[in-house]
Amino acid sequence: MKKNFLVCVAIAAVTLFTNSISAQVKIGYINEQEVLYALPGFSKIDTLISNYRLDSLQDEYRGLVYDFQRSDSLFRKDSAAMPAKAREIANRDLLQKRYKLANWQEYEQQLLQSKYEVLARPYRQKLFEAIQQVVAEQKYSLIVKQEVISDYFLPSISLLDNVGIRALKKLNIPLGKEVEDAWKAANGAAGVKPAATKPAGKG
Repeated sequence: MKKNFLVCVAIAAVTLFTNSISAQVKIGYINEQEVLYALPGFSKIDTLISNYRLDSLQDEYRGLVYDFQRSDSLFRKDSAAMPAKAREIANRDLLQKRYKLANWQEYEQQLLQSKYEVLARPYRQKLFEAIQQVVAEQKYSLIVKQEVISDYFLPSISLLDNVGIRALKKLNIPLGKEVEDAWKAANGAAGVKPAATKPAGKG
């Protein structure tokens, strides 16, 4: 009897604590990538990155291949007659070029990511400023990425806590009819049934 009573007290305490936390913390969520692609001009970054890879990076790769082959040929031809120190330096240089070629894909990906970050920065800044306004107005305690939310929890998430949509509305960017209808329904518009939708599509 006493054991059951203690269990009930413990459950009640946990429930009260959970409810207290829920009352104090307001959580919003966002799918940053989808929201970014909804910003005018952002989708052009894909084309710019592709052109950068095909033009600048391919030229750099071809130059690296030519330079390595030339250095390798000269080393094979002249290394035997080189002083020990000069041969060591030439060999180290050749090894560095061979290593860069062998790891070109990783090096290329780093350059592409760096280029992407530079191009995306002004859009991210614009989005960040809009989100800051939304957070201040709606009193959000925490913003999480939508992809980290469990699928089991998704049906109970309010569309109104989609910070990405709020940010787009703050920036006066059209959401599309489907999303707009779902937003109106979530706000209680009569005769409109809520639908599970994404804030914006890629492109």
